[in-house]
Amino acid sequence: MLRRDGGAGGEAKLDFRESDYRILKPGAYVVCAVSGKKIPLETLSYWSAKRQEAYAGPAEVARRLDGERAAEK
Repeated sequence: MLRRDGGAGGEAKLDFRESDYRILKPGAYVVCAVSGKKIPLETLSYWSAKRQEAYAGPAEVARRLDGERAAEK
């Protein structure tokens, strides 16, 4: 079940799952693992359950995947 009952300001800590996330520490935002941008929980749409990372958008996801592909070569 998707829970978005984070508290007032500050960084939230989340447990990312395949199709939702669980709030471990309430907050207003998470930080993008690629860009460092603050992502308000209300707009969070991209994350990796495997890596336990949040992403600001599809461009950041692509950058993360491109970086992993380059490292595999």
